Amino acid sequence: MAVDLPDYVLQNRAHWDKQAAGYVPSGERHWAEATPTWGIWSVPESDIRMISDDLKGKDAIELGCGTAYVSAWLARRGARVVGIDNSEQQLATARRLQQQHKLDFPLIHGNAESVPYPDASFDFAISEYGACLWADPKKWIAEAARLLRPGGRLHFLTNAFLLMLCADEDETKPATEHLLRPAFGMYRVEWPGDSGVEFHLSHSDWIRLLRDAGFEIEELIEVQPPEGSSTRYEFVTLDWARKWPTEEVWKVRKR
Repeated sequence: MAVDLPDYVLQNRAHWDKQAAGYVPSGERHWAEATPTWGIWSVPESDIRMISDDLKGKDAIELGCGTAYVSAWLARRGARVVGIDNSEQQLATARRLQQQHKLDFPLIHGNAESVPYPDASFDFAISEYGACLWADPKKWIAEAARLLRPGGRLHFLTNAFLLMLCADEDETKPATEHLLRPAFGMYRVEWPGDSGVEFHLSHSDWIRLLRDAGFEIEELIEVQPPEGSSTRYEFVTLDWARKWPTEEVWKVRKR
């Protein structure tokens, strides 16, 4: 029941139910894309290869699916996909777009830290600014490990740690070229205003957490957007993002 959920899960649920309408246009655009693009800069799939090769006939799950366009990309590549998200309003958009695009797969309203599937149910798990940003890493990483079969992969894209050290508390102001907060001890982050609860880890903390959960790290990509990229977000400029990573992609395999 909702009353048993941690405070940050309830806070983020309310936040994303409120924000959901603002993400309808991007959800519609991504659902219509034949070739995936990623993150706030719409980086091409060919640059970072977020989607695992040969998904046909494989079981996949998107952890924090939002409007579920990533799940749709996986389904079109032949995966048996499941999406789970904390926001019922985001899932309402996802269900409408499923009908519009005639693509059906399970969508679960729930917390990606506790997924109602048995152990070793999936071959591939993915998160783009989903559970990897809005769920407690100590919980969702352990849950992803539980859900994956031996040899299964987890890929996720989130804010780069360096950006978080330089980001202004006012998200309408771009990141600076100076460190604004300490690197040590960063974990649960709450920005001023109604912004929800985020989780940001240093690279060493991610490495320790992933390895302790039974993952081998295959690749870390610090994303540089292509020249001429644009974003609707104000918290970073293209000039900054061409010098330092705004986003990072982790690719790991369960031992």
